[in-house]
Amino acid sequence: MLQVNDLTVQYGNRIALEKITFTVPSGRLVGVIGPNGAGKSTLIKAMMGLVPLTTGRVELGGLPIKEIRERVAYVPQRAGIDWDFPATVKEVVLMGCIPYMGWLSRPQRVHYDLVQEALERVTMQDFADRRIGELSGGQQQRVFIARSLVQEAELYLFDEPFVGVDQYTEQEILKIFDQLRSQGKSLMVVNHDLGEVIQRYDDILMLRVKITAYGPRNQVFTQENLNKAYMGQVALV
Repeated sequence: MLQVNDLTVQYGNRIALEKITFTVPSGRLVGVIGPNGAGKSTLIKAMMGLVPLTTGRVELGGLPIKEIRERVAYVPQRAGIDWDFPATVKEVVLMGCIPYMGWLSRPQRVHYDLVQEALERVTMQDFADRRIGELSGGQQQRVFIARSLVQEAELYLFDEPFVGVDQYTEQEILKIFDQLRSQGKSLMVVNHDLGEVIQRYDDILMLRVKITAYGPRNQVFTQENLNKAYMGQVALV
């Protein structure tokens, strides 16, 4: 179980997140939604220790995440990745093995087997030797999903995985989410679009610096809660 307690992030005088507390049981798929500037991406980065906490504690299975980072897989926004980096698809996916293999260790046969299996799961095995910068947006996203899969983590954090991808990639990502959930993994997904993908989440965490609402999708994704989070600027259809 993921436990986030009293998490606050502050940049100078601006509070980005305030007193965030929630838990995510194993085998749950959680969508994180809210308006621009609500703190969605900051939440994921703060949980990973990529931005400093003003207050708070983040634990997985009772242990601080910073002590067991190898058990957490993080897929950042595509916009924040240097796609000109001269690496092949299989080299990028192999990076997912580093948390438990170590930076100075040479990859073994088992690691290459994990890479091949992960690429097959996202239907990118035919692109293994292609430069990552030569791929389409959807293909690049699938490669980074594969990188997270080889890590064999317990908690998966995805920041805007559906931005700029085609319909096929969206469905492939959702298929992977379903597989991970069935394996008892916990998943949190920052989601900007309030379209059909929302219906695939078990739970919704609605943010506007503070938690507006959190719980089962059919209880949280209501017009009343949307009005609180988005100041009445979106409507259910």
